[in-house]
Amino acid sequence: MRVVLAGGGTAGHIEPALALADALRHLDPSIGITCVGTDRGLETRLVPARGYELELVPAVPLPRAITPSLLTVPGRLAGAINAVSAILDRVKADILVGFGGYVATPAYLAARRRGLPIVVHEANPRPGLANRLGARLTEHVFTGYPDGALPKAAYIGTPLRREIVTLDRLSTGDKARSWFGLENDRPTLLVFGGSQGARSINQAALAAAPALRAAGMQVLHVLGPKNTVDQEPPPGDPQYVLLPYVDRMDLAYAAADLALCRSGALTCAELTAVGLPAAYAPLPHGNGEQRINAERIVQGGGGLMVDDADLTPDWIIQNVLPILRDPERVAVMSEAASRLGRKDADITLARKVLEIAR
Repeated sequence: MRVVLAGGGTAGHIEPALALADALRHLDPSIGITCVGTDRGLETRLVPARGYELELVPAVPLPRAITPSLLTVPGRLAGAINAVSAILDRVKADILVGFGGYVATPAYLAARRRGLPIVVHEANPRPGLANRLGARLTEHVFTGYPDGALPKAAYIGTPLRREIVTLDRLSTGDKARSWFGLENDRPTLLVFGGSQGARSINQAALAAAPALRAAGMQVLHVLGPKNTVDQEPPPGDPQYVLLPYVDRMDLAYAAADLALCRSGALTCAELTAVGLPAAYAPLPHGNGEQRINAERIVQGGGGLMVDDADLTPDWIIQNVLPILRDPERVAVMSEAASRLGRKDADITLARKVLEIAR
């Protein structure tokens, strides 16, 4: 059997696809898997690093408004559909699974042209244009968010890496803190802004660093690969560890008592799966899905939320610091976050894909 996975751009599209690929290989090691992406996204690094075949096709961003660029879309889209069709033919695909992003639209249309079964997974409460289109072409639609907007979709959660869903934060905590050069007996804040980082989160956390350290807290801060800082916190205890990127986010989660982060679908799915409470600062752009992601967790007691415009050093000192100082409150919030997590979406979706393809 040959399965083609289409999803690219951000880790929110790519990581669920790779988690599904791992689950398919676990269920049937003989399955052939090909990932389709573009040269614009993180798939060019993430997919080969996980050992999967990657085919690149032209990116066709679809404008959200009527502009002159709209006139160029039909020709470019036709070229991308032809490119995906050629890949489907070459690998003798049996099924296409899409996760959204630029590559998903031509992939869905190419699979429809070839008469292949199509499976759509949408991680966000508000689906993007590609998955709204894909959902019209198939009855096999699954979501990572309950009460999603796609009609007739089944909620299964978001496929996550095995090292995330099998993580025991309590038993791994000391090892994880040592891995990052942190002390074992200090409350630890994890700061990150998703796969690309977040400038507003970086600035607020760095400005709050002296107060956090004065209160005895240590910080593991992942800037994002494209972000830099004018001045790093001076060395000393408690530790303030500043890193451009972390490949072992499972260890970062295990090292922390609380996170300060964005609320993308993948971030929320991972944090609830591992039971790590967080202060969420939703991305202020887009269609508002990050706020919806965070609202569900905040209402369930697993986190708190702040508007990006209100995220200041004082807000961190007044709202995050008291939680870090209160181990009982951290424990209660951790349990609440865990109740919202799903750990079996990868295997569930893999079994659905095999059933549909056969």
